[in-house]
Amino acid sequence: MDIIANTLDFQLNRDTAVAMGKFDGLHIGHRELLKLVLGQRSRGLAPCVFTFDPSPAVLFGLSDGKELMTREEKRQAFREMGIELLIEFPLSGESAAMEPEDFAGQVLAGRMRTRYVAAGEDVSFGRRGAGDGALLRRLGERYGYEVQTIEKLKYHGREVSSTYVRSQVEAGRMEQAAQLLGDFYTVSGRVCHGARLGHGLGMPTVNLLPPAAKLLPPFGVYFSRALYQGRSYAAISNVGCKPTVTDAGLAGVETYLYDFDREIYGEEVRVQLLAFHRPEQRFPSVEALKRQLQADLEAGRAYGCGQMHNAKGSTALDRGRQRA
Repeated sequence: MDIIANTLDFQLNRDTAVAMGKFDGLHIGHRELLKLVLGQRSRGLAPCVFTFDPSPAVLFGLSDGKELMTREEKRQAFREMGIELLIEFPLSGESAAMEPEDFAGQVLAGRMRTRYVAAGEDVSFGRRGAGDGALLRRLGERYGYEVQTIEKLKYHGREVSSTYVRSQVEAGRMEQAAQLLGDFYTVSGRVCHGARLGHGLGMPTVNLLPPAAKLLPPFGVYFSRALYQGRSYAAISNVGCKPTVTDAGLAGVETYLYDFDREIYGEEVRVQLLAFHRPEQRFPSVEALKRQLQADLEAGRAYGCGQMHNAKGSTALDRGRQRA
């Protein structure tokens, strides 16, 4: 996948089918847009994603900056889905002030050689978001691109949106978040060194320290799954600061992988948080912590993690596509 970022001065050399959106996390509505542009390959169009960096909400101070997906997580997801071009359009006071007509003519039709656009019905673009779906269609007739918009998907009677996903993650409702995302909520990164307490307790773990902007669910223990080198491992994860053993206050994700005993420091791992088990707590002693960890591991097995070694998340994906 080719990525164009941090510049307004670019020119694509092939005709494109473009999915426009904020893509703050890839929920089932976003996935429908991506399916549409991927389907345009049969017309010889390169599937492309156009998004803003930073998002309008962050630029104008309407967001706390917490992200459902980091930039690298989004890039990897687009790559795996088959997107060939990703435009991370630099958003500033100047570029945000571009008139909708100029954006359509200069950016979409000109620099991006757009022949097809897929967007949500609530699409907005140009100065003060003045461009909408109707204007995008009219400008498409002028500049030679087709426009297809899709209605908001609904889940339990509520429109699926990044805000809806965020509310479920913030509440620790990971099963509901998976329904909205079409996949499990994931924390990715390189394995870093921890306090090695798990090794001392006979339960070695892998530690991830996500960026401060990554949205984490409430601190606690979660049934999880770890993806490493193309394989899936049943796991159980602690999200939080481990108050019994450290006062550092750094929020991370510490994960025990069932039936796994390799040292993988520095390597990429993805941890999918499947369901909340219990809140994080401070124990009176390391021995008390060890007893609780043993109980957590048994609970993980009872949850059914042991049967999920080679699963690919299809259950959540299939259920997540259902509409209310």
